Amino acid sequence: MSPVIYTLDIETAPILAHVWGLFDQNIGLEQVVTDWSLLSFAAKRLDRKAVVYHDNRGHKDVRNDQGLMLGLWGVLNEADIVVAQNGKKFDIKKINARFIQLGFSPPAAYRVIDTLLEARKTFGFTSNKLAHLSSCLTTNKKSEHKSFPGFSLWTECLKDNPKAWNEMKKYNIRDVVATEELYLKLRPWMPSHLNVAGFSLLDTTLCPKCGSAEIQKRGFVHTNLGRYARIRCNECTGWSRGRDNLHSKEKRKGLLS
Repeated sequence: MSPVIYTLDIETAPILAHVWGLFDQNIGLEQVVTDWSLLSFAAKRLDRKAVVYHDNRGHKDVRNDQGLMLGLWGVLNEADIVVAQNGKKFDIKKINARFIQLGFSPPAAYRVIDTLLEARKTFGFTSNKLAHLSSCLTTNKKSEHKSFPGFSLWTECLKDNPKAWNEMKKYNIRDVVATEELYLKLRPWMPSHLNVAGFSLLDTTLCPKCGSAEIQKRGFVHTNLGRYARIRCNECTGWSRGRDNLHSKEKRKGLLS
């Protein structure tokens, strides 16, 4: 048994508001004409090739995301881990806001792994945006939606332009595929990844990052008061350590803190 890991990306419709200028505007709530909503989402389960995708094309009201959110709720309710680029600050909070506004109950608890935060925590890349990270680290690059550049992709989807929706689908799915590959690249470097070995019903020792049994003892990890087996995964290349202190009782008694 393995954890259910989904990589997720959402696209939102913009807020429509009355403004008096183009630069440095402070917009009050009374100026908002139409609030934001979800336009689409893409999600890919780690152990499957297919990508789940839903959008609001063809709806009488393209901003009515009730059905979209129902599909998204089902994905999150199934997940043990959700991977997303900038997910903790943006995607998950936006999703939760729509859930509670639309009267949904919370989905089952899941752990969020934010590839942006993981990259920022461990590395010093020139940029931690997906466009840059995918260009450096993955074969799947972030889509540039050249057929509808910039903001035009969103405005045309709001007009229910079929060609724009097709471009949005490619864009949304490509981001998820790129994020999944980025996650797999970063995973062996993550010091606090959820221990996926705990999901297995086997008594075999497994890699805590990827769940593989292809592990090998390589030396020792030392702390102030302990000595532990150092273990490398030959599949994901991540490192971990054993839980048993290998010092004898006499040795432990003689160590000073």
